[in-house]
Amino acid sequence: MLELDGLVHEYDDARAVDGISLTIPDGQFLVLCGANGSGKSTLVRHLNGLLEPDAGRVLVNGTGATEDPVAARTAVGMAFQEPRDQFVAATVGGDVRFGPENLGLDHDEIDRRAEEALAAVGLDGRGDDRIETLSGGERERLAVAGALAMEPDHLVLDEPFTGLDSPARDRLLGHLRDLHADGTGLIVVTHDLRDLLGDAERVVCLVDGRVVVDAPPNGAVAELPDYGVRVPETEAATD
Repeated sequence: MLELDGLVHEYDDARAVDGISLTIPDGQFLVLCGANGSGKSTLVRHLNGLLEPDAGRVLVNGTGATEDPVAARTAVGMAFQEPRDQFVAATVGGDVRFGPENLGLDHDEIDRRAEEALAAVGLDGRGDDRIETLSGGERERLAVAGALAMEPDHLVLDEPFTGLDSPARDRLLGHLRDLHADGTGLIVVTHDLRDLLGDAERVVCLVDGRVVVDAPPNGAVAELPDYGVRVPETEAATD
């Protein structure tokens, strides 16, 4: 379980996250949405101790995320839209394998995770490619694969469909559905719900670092366009 209690984070005296309290149970498929600058990415960086709160606290399975960041980062896998600082190896395969190797898994399990993760983002067969040769979109996909390979309790993906063509988007979405069916909690950060509305169980929308919507998708969809979030045209027209 993830628990945020009065979370505050400031940059140069400007509040990016302003007193947010949320409880995210295990296995939930949550979409965290809002316009650019609403505080989404800052919020999720607290879930595995990458940022330290200026006030409030974040608990991962009952323990403060910054008190035991190793446990937090094992439980909460994360892939960001700007992945440059995430890569730890020279090749695609080496990077995806790095996390599972550090968990002490056997070679067959590491191979399975790496192959499935790369296939999920359309990079299968690219394990020997050097990361420096990848396009920006391919690097974003590799960052997602690295998070998938960890098979964490909660998986956080920041704008994961950016740079994906339709077949790759469908593959990734199918993999996320399988993970969710197996009990993995998903938090997808986005400003565009068109790929996710039918799968999400809960929608949380931020404006200026505060929660303005926290509801099931059908209850949230009418309000979201007012906050700079895209929804399917049929839903927008209906509501």
